[in-house]
Amino acid sequence: MKVPLIIPVENQVRELDPKLLLACIAARRGFTSIIGSHRKIDFRIASFPRSLYLCKSFTVMNLNMFKIMHKLGQKIISWDEEALVHLPAEMYFSRRLSPLSLKYVSHLFAWGEDNASLWRQYPQMPGEKPIHITGNPRGDLLRTEMRDFYRHDADALREKYGKFILLNTNFNHVNAFFPGQNLFRPTAKHGGKMRFGKAAKGMSPGFAEALRDHKQTLFEYFKQLIPVLDQAFPDYTLVVRPHPTENPDVYHCIAAGCERVRVTNEGNVVPWLMATRALVHNGCTTAVEAYSMGVPVISYRPSLNETIDEDFYRLPNQLSYQCFSESELKDILCRVLSDQLGAADGDERKALFERYIVAQDGPLACERMVDVLEEITDGRTELPKPALPVHLAGYISANGRRLVKWAKRYLPGTHAPPEFHRHRYPGITLDELRQRIALFQQTLGDTTELKAEQIHDQIFRISA
Repeated sequence: MKVPLIIPVENQVRELDPKLLLACIAARRGFTSIIGSHRKIDFRIASFPRSLYLCKSFTVMNLNMFKIMHKLGQKIISWDEEALVHLPAEMYFSRRLSPLSLKYVSHLFAWGEDNASLWRQYPQMPGEKPIHITGNPRGDLLRTEMRDFYRHDADALREKYGKFILLNTNFNHVNAFFPGQNLFRPTAKHGGKMRFGKAAKGMSPGFAEALRDHKQTLFEYFKQLIPVLDQAFPDYTLVVRPHPTENPDVYHCIAAGCERVRVTNEGNVVPWLMATRALVHNGCTTAVEAYSMGVPVISYRPSLNETIDEDFYRLPNQLSYQCFSESELKDILCRVLSDQLGAADGDERKALFERYIVAQDGPLACERMVDVLEEITDGRTELPKPALPVHLAGYISANGRRLVKWAKRYLPGTHAPPEFHRHRYPGITLDELRQRIALFQQTLGDTTELKAEQIHDQIFRISA
């Protein structure tokens, strides 16, 4: 018996499969994992055994929960889901890193050398803080030997949509699922004072305004592009895949006036990349994933902002064919679809990619992470027990937080109403989870018998 793991999942479409893979690999090494909805896990944190809590961020928004978990005896280990395609350093630091939250994090997992180097530049990063360059579980699903996990899903997408072009959008800064999540909140009256929305927290006003203007301009261009591509490529379906926190309504309205446009955010992006003929985007993390898989990627850049494009979106744009007009985009797409042009390649792109993501060969990122977890636990079966008054304070705080969160979600103006949480984490049944575990085991060629049981609504325990 080893110290348990807690693996919360915030965005089901993006995170569940890679974190489930991590739980499977941890199970065959003797770890029991509690995995499921991030929100529901945090609500019940006081009921779980002392564990290694694997978090995906350590912003100021995590601080209250980190304090509670520390009092309960949980040990926090983190990576940053947003550190692959990241803001310029100073703004990344103020938006994504909190010195107060960081002191509760015992170890950090980095995507690659760029991520680790970025963290080391942080003036308030303790010199002794262990940073492990392991890669990320999401990267494991891009590897050739893991493709069988999504083979059936990819075949089903080809059957459903035929030949298709994938257009990924990432305009959640100006087209968020809920207006309070945009860079700026809506004003009550014309000319009223602009207030930061959730997306602008940690940014300077000047950068937030520039990013909003740039994103809004690109958003308008992409809306115009959808019917253009629908008409230009009549033998192909155009699948529009909005960012997980975008409001998809505008795309559904556009699709209603087109013949072959479909809008969906279903499932992990990997089978979509396996099935598509090409990906069109602007500054999207999916472009990095597509490059890794050898998919032709095209960055549509009809409007430029040198600071934002170079300091924020350099990686996905550099790994793509770059087009600066509709005519150029249509030309490149024609060449890709007629097999005259394959995926973007070259030594420069390869070196850039390898600086940002490790574990694309050799041991999986999940295996490297579990190696570190074994070192951290060092053969212990449980973590130290906090003093009774400290634990009691944590228990009271955890349950008080749950009550406050429950009440606030029904108040007007909240940035995360119940429908947003359902959009971000629609849920999975125990049978579906078991099927995915069995498929992972088959893909890995691992005969270890794993057990999955449901312990609460959308919270599961996985063990060997």
